[in-house]
Amino acid sequence: MDEASVRAQLERHWEYAGTDQDIAHEIYHDDAVLEFPQSGERFEGVENFREWRRQYPAVLAFRIRRIRGTGDLWVAENSISYDGGPWQFTVSILEFRGDKVAHESIYITAGWEPPEWRARWRSEPAPDAIAHGRLSGA
Repeated sequence: MDEASVRAQLERHWEYAGTDQDIAHEIYHDDAVLEFPQSGERFEGVENFREWRRQYPAVLAFRIRRIRGTGDLWVAENSISYDGGPWQFTVSILEFRGDKVAHESIYITAGWEPPEWRARWRSEPAPDAIAHGRLSGA
């Protein structure tokens, strides 16, 4: 697949990830693997992780921050909100086999205010960090 097609497929995935699990899971091979390294969880087979996502006990919202990659390896930086709560940062590392995802690793973390002692070396906060409520912009 060309890069524009992969990008469109990933954008469609996160557009529907919180609302329509059938559409959101079109990107995966039937034997895909999904891992959450922070919790040590591993799910094998799209049917398994599609079904637990159907039962997820919170309403999810996603904002795409950046998608980049080439060939079989892509990285998606997003923000996620649970039940309308604060936005958290998430990174998905996606490995493609042909035109579908064969393996995905997802990392999720809360943002934090940058320490003042580093202020003289940094540039201004990224606009999306401020827009997603993670930093005050000061």
